Amino acid sequence: MPLGEKAGFEKSQSRYCGVEAEFNDDMPQLLNFNLSTGSFDFVVAPLMNPSYRPSLLEKDGVLPFAASDLVLSPSQWSSHVVGKLSSWIDLDSEDEALRMDSETTLKQEIAWANHLSVQACILPPPKGASCANYARCVNQILQGLNNMQLWLRIPLVKTDDDDAMDANSTSFIDSWELWNSFRLLCEHHSQLSIALDILSSLPSLNSLGRWFGETVAAAIINTDSFLTNGRGYPCLSKRHQKLITGFFNHSIQIVISGKPAHSIPRPSSDLAANNFDNNSESPQRHPLRPYLDYVGFLFQRMDPLPEQERFELGYRDFLQSPLQPLMDNLEAQTYETFERDSMKYIQYQRAISKALLDRVPDDKASATTVLMVVGAGRGPLVRASLQAAEETGRKLKIYAVEKNPNAVVTLHSLVKLEGWEDIVTIISCDMRFWDAPEKADIVVSELLGSFGDNELSPECLDGAQRFLKQDGISIPSSYTSFIQPLTAAKLYNDVKSHKDLAHFETAYVVKLHNIARLTPSQPVFTFTHPDYSTKKSNQRYKRLQFEIPSDTGSAMVHGFAGYFDAELYKDVHLGIEPSMATPNMFSWFAIFFPLRTPVCIKPGSPLEVHFWRCCGSSKVWYEWCVASPNSSAIHNSNGRSYWVGL
Repeated sequence: MPLGEKAGFEKSQSRYCGVEAEFNDDMPQLLNFNLSTGSFDFVVAPLMNPSYRPSLLEKDGVLPFAASDLVLSPSQWSSHVVGKLSSWIDLDSEDEALRMDSETTLKQEIAWANHLSVQACILPPPKGASCANYARCVNQILQGLNNMQLWLRIPLVKTDDDDAMDANSTSFIDSWELWNSFRLLCEHHSQLSIALDILSSLPSLNSLGRWFGETVAAAIINTDSFLTNGRGYPCLSKRHQKLITGFFNHSIQIVISGKPAHSIPRPSSDLAANNFDNNSESPQRHPLRPYLDYVGFLFQRMDPLPEQERFELGYRDFLQSPLQPLMDNLEAQTYETFERDSMKYIQYQRAISKALLDRVPDDKASATTVLMVVGAGRGPLVRASLQAAEETGRKLKIYAVEKNPNAVVTLHSLVKLEGWEDIVTIISCDMRFWDAPEKADIVVSELLGSFGDNELSPECLDGAQRFLKQDGISIPSSYTSFIQPLTAAKLYNDVKSHKDLAHFETAYVVKLHNIARLTPSQPVFTFTHPDYSTKKSNQRYKRLQFEIPSDTGSAMVHGFAGYFDAELYKDVHLGIEPSMATPNMFSWFAIFFPLRTPVCIKPGSPLEVHFWRCCGSSKVWYEWCVASPNSSAIHNSNGRSYWVGL
């Protein structure tokens, strides 16, 4: 039964737990014991007898596979079996006979697994720091593989103290370095993922965090990693619990491995110490069932996703082209989504209330304030303005300026329905070309994009500034863009799958999920409104330098997340920059600037990044590049991808 069958979770949020088994040539019995008796969801099992060596096989001999493909149905092979390749395989051995046997066996086992249509095969970890021949052979196989995934087993070794260094040669280098060398040689192939071996000692939080941006498919937890609670049952340390919860949140499958390491008390009707059901009534209790029960308990105690997160599930790591509202008229469904974001309009109402109180003192409360909503859409900011006026006891005269004729129809209906005809005047016009009959005390707009200025808010508000009084108030009054280096292997692979340069020249809006934020973000461009400077230009350039924490270890930068933070008016903020994001708001996802070639950064080696905001006669675009530790090409040079409408 999937761990995810619990109240408040959808089926798409289910998590599964498998078990690693020894070789058994009776595959139906192996499956029955582990799935029916043990209640695991799948088995990780060798498909070939581990004693097999090609050089010892007699000519024309039959390969010692576990069984015929007919012993299980195709759905059983694909849903309940993950193949495990022979652990003795060493394609970088100095022993030529072993190396040749390894290459032959690797190809035979993967070919058999592919024939069975299993969902994935686990490759044994590289035996040493050098894995070039191993990766070369795997890369060759990947080129002809259909849909099966290959999971490279990587031990999550703690390398920040001497205790981590043992006789296993793979422990002498950072686990991530081992993975990175292998995947670079395999050209970042999208069918190559990671199966992390979770050991009893864990690296630092920063070091662990980078894995959430990599293509981790499974986490293998050895029974030796479990502690024993007061009643003799297995449990995990707080750090391990937090890590497993992170795996659940990132849809990473869990696998229990090893032999029982706990003397479980005799079956009784009591619940185990942590209140998870031990199903002790089973006469053929699986020896690893207590470990599964504990993993299930960790999942069951997770809080259900809040409504906002459930709404955003389908958008996680899904690349979208940013809106271009100057060029395109938004559709009703888009307006509907934005208008549901109540927190955004609460913040706008707070800002407008503050502005009204500053603009009109109490002894002149009967005076009428001229307020212009530029880019009024279907009217949510008009409503927020009128609610602010009612809250503060101030009088308003509102001009609602909107260029989309379809939205204007709805706006007229709203004004008539609410009886606002004496207060609200609707102007069907582009704000940049409207001749206002009078000057405004306050101009309100919601033209911000995920990167602040990317939907051309500066250009639009510069055009609207001419009908704002010299001492007038603009809401928002300023906004700043931010960027942050990311490990984002899934996003990179999705961009790469298009197999052209154009998609690497594009900035995408995306609900970031399977990513690792490597450093805090840094500010890029700031715009202030109104701006009466005589040498004003919306063209910008910024050089930034990032450095990852020393305990992170090396990491791969696949691109940059872009955010914004806006001051609407006097400390009323709105934004998505992670450290100060407005809570419970979903109108904006981050923007993602990909890199054609990912950049590996090491602690103490700064990452130097350059960003440009360029303006032409009819378009605005961004260019970006990395200058250090390795130079990249300038992305989107000359504005191949741009925002139109000037």
